[in-house]
Amino acid sequence: MAGDSVPAPDAPGHDAPGRQSGLSANTGPRDAAGGARRSRLHGALTLWLVLFTVWTIANTSLAPDIAITGAVITGALAWTFAASGAWSGIRWTPRGLYHFLAYLGVFLVELVKANLQMLRYVYAPRIDIHPGVVQARTRLTSPTGRLALANTIALTPGSLVLALEGDLLFVHWLDVKTTDPDAVTTAIVAPFERHLEKVFG
Repeated sequence: MAGDSVPAPDAPGHDAPGRQSGLSANTGPRDAAGGARRSRLHGALTLWLVLFTVWTIANTSLAPDIAITGAVITGALAWTFAASGAWSGIRWTPRGLYHFLAYLGVFLVELVKANLQMLRYVYAPRIDIHPGVVQARTRLTSPTGRLALANTIALTPGSLVLALEGDLLFVHWLDVKTTDPDAVTTAIVAPFERHLEKVFG
């Protein structure tokens, strides 16, 4: 009818059919790509901090040449491995940072204790050890957390994780004190797990 007005196709507030959906379609991939880049950057920074801390502890030095070399090497490794996205799930919050630092402290204490125990075995008149494979349980669910736990146990002299099946860890223990899984968990896993759980989940 003559009295009816038909909005122009380009009139404000009246987008042409498909224009809005086309905008969303174009924006979606860009948002996804931006999110992936942010996730990788977050994972790389987190992994770099972890690796650089380990580097510093291993070298027991903050000399400029050692620090710069470590920063470059660990930065390259962090950027490469962050592409997997595994490190983006780290809970990098004040609480998570506290538990990460607490974990490092516990690890250093256990490392010293284990090395002193090795010295006792070496200098004892008679070596009285009972090596064997025992089972322990873990509450950690993230692959990164389990990897950190297994490597921590392996770096502590006298114990080595051989396999992980479900929530069970199969550990070679140089001097088996007990074969009860709960007791083994308390002795080997618990000191590290309670802090790693807050960081990695």
